[in-house]
Parts: sequence; C-alpha cells; structure tokens
Amino acid sequence: MEEYKVDQMYQELGLSGEVIAYGRQVEDGLAERFRAIDETAEYNQIKVLRAMQKHRVSAEYFAASTGYGYNDSGRETLEAVYAETFHAEAALVRSQIICGTQALYLALSANLLPGDELLSPVGKPYDTLEEVIGIRPSAGSLAEYGVTYAEAALLPDGSFDYEAIRAAVGPRTKMATIQRSKGYASRPTLSVARIGELIAFLKQCKPDIICMVDNCYGEFVEEVEPTDVGADLIVGSLIKNPGGGLAPCGGYIAGREDLVERCARRLSSPGLGKEVGANLGVNRDLYQGFFLAPTITAGALKGAIFAANLYERLGYPVLPNGSESRHDIIQAVELKSPEALCAFCEGIQEAAPVDSYVTPVPWDMPGYDSPVIMAAGAFVQGSSIELSADGPLKPPYTVFFQGGLTWYHAKTGILKSLQKLVERGITKLP
Repeated sequence: MEEYKVDQMYQELGLSGEVIAYGRQVEDGLAERFRAIDETAEYNQIKVLRAMQKHRVSAEYFAASTGYGYNDSGRETLEAVYAETFHAEAALVRSQIICGTQALYLALSANLLPGDELLSPVGKPYDTLEEVIGIRPSAGSLAEYGVTYAEAALLPDGSFDYEAIRAAVGPRTKMATIQRSKGYASRPTLSVARIGELIAFLKQCKPDIICMVDNCYGEFVEEVEPTDVGADLIVGSLIKNPGGGLAPCGGYIAGREDLVERCARRLSSPGLGKEVGANLGVNRDLYQGFFLAPTITAGALKGAIFAANLYERLGYPVLPNGSESRHDIIQAVELKSPEALCAFCEGIQEAAPVDSYVTPVPWDMPGYDSPVIMAAGAFVQGSSIELSADGPLKPPYTVFFQGGLTWYHAKTGILKSLQKLVERGITKLP
C-alpha cells in the first residue's frame, strides 16, 4: 500500500510507471552501498558534534555583529570548530568569501609572491581558475603579478606522472594546487589517500613546498580530510558540502596557522587579519549548516551513486562508474548530444522546489570558454549541495550532477531527468 501511495505521488510529478519501476530496480541493488555511506555520515556527525562541544558553542554566538566585527566570539569559535573538525591549526570561515573560486584565489594570492611558481601536479585546473592563474589572460591574475605556472598532466589511466612532477618542481616552485574533484575533466576524483601519497612525493621533491587542496565537493564524503594526510591548506565553499544547505554564502580556508593568517590579511588588510569581519547575523546558519553537513552530504552521495547505476545500465558512460569507491558528490554522465544534455537539465529543473517552472538554457557564463547550461532551483543561489546539474555545450556533452538536500529529492531529480530523455525518444528503457 505504501509503495502504491509513493508511486501515485511520483506520477503526479509527471513520472511514468515505467520510469518509477526502473528506478526502483536500480535502488534495490544499492542497499549495501547506502549502509556504508550512513556509517561514514555517523562517524563524521560525531566528529562535528565533539568539536562543537569541545569549543563550548553557545547560543550567544549566534548574535549578529556589525561594522568592523571586533571581538566577535561567535565568528572566532566557528573557526575553531572548523579547525578542530579538519584537524588543522587554524581556519578562516567568512561570509565575505563569495565562492570557492574566490577562496582559492585568496589562498593562492596570499601565499605566492612575484617570482614564485605555482604547480598543478594533477593536470589542468577547473575552468574558473584559468583566469585566476593567468592561463587565460585576465586583469588581476597571478600572472600579472609575476607568478608563473607549471603543470604536470595525469597519465591516461588517471594516475600521477611522478617523473613529470619531479621535473616540474624547481627552485621557484612555492606552492602546489591539488584539485580533489574532477571539475569538467574526464578524470577520476582523488581519494584522500591518493592526495596523501601525492603530497608525500611533493615534500620529498621539495620539503618546503606548500600543498593546497581544492576540497570543494569532497568534505565529509570520507572519514578523513586532506589535512589529515599532510595538506598545508584546504579550501572550500560554504554553499557546497560544509554549509549543509543552510549557509547563505561564504567560504573557508583551513590548515597551517601562518598560511591561514596570510589569507586573513589578504581578505581584510595587513595589520587587521582575522580580528575583523562582521558576521551580519549569519552565524547561526553557518553553525547549524556545518552540524548538518555530514548527513546532507550522505544524501547527495546516495543520489550520485543512484545516478551512476541508473544511467550506466542504460549504456551511458559514467564517471565514477556504478561500483567504484566515491570521493566527492559529483556524478558525470556522458550524454553524447546537446539535445540529451539540455533534456537532462530540464528534468532536474522540473524537480526543483524553487523555479521548477523555468526552462534552463545555455549561456556564456563568466569564467568558462563555452556556453554552459545549468539547472538549479535552489533556496540559496548557486548552492551546489542543493539539487543541481550543469555542463558545457561541447563534445562529449557531459552533464555533471550533484547535490540534493535529501536523498529522496536527489532520487526524484534523477528520475525526472530520465523521464525527459525517454519522452523525447533519446533513451529507451530496458
């Protein structure tokens, strides 16, 4: 009876009985995977709880501060909670950091000086960093300030090219940037263990090299974070995993105290550093979002695994595949045509709680070299821990799906994406 009631509700959302039944077949085979995800979430939930208890989080820390934000104990304690959870010496957690790209720029520009070189040992970085670094010329880039860039591509199987990395590390190599997630590249997301191996190798090549990890989409997916395996800095966005869907804005940087302090001085001013920065009343959302983040991330991870298995069984190339271990919440599906990419995103949009009636269309998004289609009906604009999908309109027309504040919502979005493909004759169910 209960199953019938749920099916009826799905049908009212526009799903056919065939799509619902196919989705249920896929889901029935994932019980063991989902149980393991829940165990990781439980571990991480306790980790966050212990950090909040240790630093004696109090309701008074939710009060708003204005102006300079001097003596904001709520802000200071939140940063201590982040540092404790990520086993870092210090953290910078600020609503003034707009997004992950700005957080990365902040960490790079604060710790690289003219004449220094930045190395990416994992191939080309995410698209929006190209202008930050100066790979694509842009006003204000690191290149304009005399910072050079070197790169070592991954091997065809996605493994590290240690010989090329060793050759790329030179006397001016100051910092290495390691992107954990795949971004728009068709390469594996890096596990924390693999990141640790890479950091150990880089430190062998040059002991004083600063290793920074772009941790976006990876927080709380595993029981450990890159700071547990030698990362000097980790960087992320609060409208992704660690914000738990409640943070309205913000970003974080955590790691070595001296490096984090330089970031704080870059964000505010030399001489001011972490001592200023009004919270403007968002502290409660940042605390509560971080508390919920392990469970929210688990739901998004289940959605990604469901999507991988559902589309893989239909013959689409997926990355990661349906059975391999997961290290971020992003699922890539190679759809092979612009029509399929747009149909997928339309399905995700129709499943949204906000702006479900809007039809997403490709547009020339700042920071990208081709039109991008994005589907997201989020409570927080641009929040990719909420249900969303996007992809560049260029071959092989890969869509990148992520998020869902609950597993059930993520599941609904995937089923709606499939419904669109079926309705347009692009995909046939087995």
